[in-house]
Amino acid sequence: MNLKKHKVGIALGGGGSRGFAHLGVLKALEEHGIVPDAIAGSSAGAIVGALLASGMTADQILESMKENTLTDFAKLGLPRSGFMTLDYLREELNSLLSQASFADLQHRLFVPVSNLLSGEVEYLCEGSVAEAVQASASIPVVFTPVEIDGQVYVDGGLLDNVPVTPLLGCCEKVVAVDIMPLERLESVEGMREVAIRTFQIAVGSARREQLKASTLLIELDQMAGYHILDTSKTDEMYEIGYKHVQGMDLSGF
Repeated sequence: MNLKKHKVGIALGGGGSRGFAHLGVLKALEEHGIVPDAIAGSSAGAIVGALLASGMTADQILESMKENTLTDFAKLGLPRSGFMTLDYLREELNSLLSQASFADLQHRLFVPVSNLLSGEVEYLCEGSVAEAVQASASIPVVFTPVEIDGQVYVDGGLLDNVPVTPLLGCCEKVVAVDIMPLERLESVEGMREVAIRTFQIAVGSARREQLKASTLLIELDQMAGYHILDTSKTDEMYEIGYKHVQGMDLSGF
């Protein structure tokens, strides 16, 4: 019995503002006739994934993200349990998605979150989409954790940054997109930057073996050097994703 209900699934990795590269990847895949009908996304990938699962195209998502500055973290407040909060992101997503639950989405969506209490990754697929995405994008220490049903969650990328796992059981083919290369730095200054760098190192070593299970792995090493909280180069990052996939041979996919 074939239990794989979806033809193509896509796992969108986390990477802060580097998530704009996902949109270039999606646009190029779309032009090659590769359109996912199941999505899993961590952190920035969860933001893009939620909008994609709602039925929006890559072009529509890009326009919305630019208009609503969904990843403009600098505008956020300063809570006690993190340098910043992503409440603004949740509010904007709720507005764009009309307070959607996972059941309201056009496509299946999985959102990885890291449970601070159990120390395990969970793949949310029920309840509020915006709340799940906020939790998945909450880099530890940088952003305040999110409480859902008595559990405390932070960035899903901490334990599964390119979430191939939840797609393997329900998709015939899985595309994995990694936008978090670990570059060498000359210096790290300030508590926030130390927290971000620590997170990047953790992400770089977490669950890399699972990427080998994907049908198509897209690794954007060109994203090295783009700060994950800098949204000033969105068009550049989009073009990197687009041109990288355009240069790939996808005839055998």
